Amino acid sequence: MKIKEIIVVEGRDDTVAIRRAVDADTIETNGAAINDETIERIRLAQQQRGVIIFTDPDYPGEKIRKTIAERVPGCKHAFLTREEARGKHGKGLGVEHASVEAIRTALLSVYEEMIDPKEEISFQQLIDAGLIGGSLARARRERLGQLLKIGYTNGKQLHKRLQMFQISKEQFIEAMKQVMQEEQHV
Repeated sequence: MKIKEIIVVEGRDDTVAIRRAVDADTIETNGAAINDETIERIRLAQQQRGVIIFTDPDYPGEKIRKTIAERVPGCKHAFLTREEARGKHGKGLGVEHASVEAIRTALLSVYEEMIDPKEEISFQQLIDAGLIGGSLARARRERLGQLLKIGYTNGKQLHKRLQMFQISKEQFIEAMKQVMQEEQHV
């Protein structure tokens, strides 16, 4: 599987894991403190071939994703769930721990960031769906993120991602039906 876009990852171990799964070029950020030189390389890559941001599903990974998305608009995004990125024996969390299949699936399910997104799902609808506030909100957001392949988020980030990736009301409703059905069978 050949990937046209350049994949932005956090480090060398991520590059090794990506190359085990697909034929692709990468840019490594070397952690959350992304310097201007790296941002310029990402900007050039975006202009020439396009960029897929593929960071770890943790706080530093989300910080890197947000920094790049703010400074280099129009990037694509690939996400792993925390389970897919968990290391053997529960040690570590990152792209480098993901299976070849999980990496390929994430790269086949990329989302393109919309520059001027329109709101299809309101913040109030997220509250009404029990995704913000309440004892089940976190678990529901986590499962919804898995089903929609947009990663885990807090409530505010969820609203933004649904807009940014133009998740339709229909996609949202179908995924929420599944979340609620699964809840009832627990």
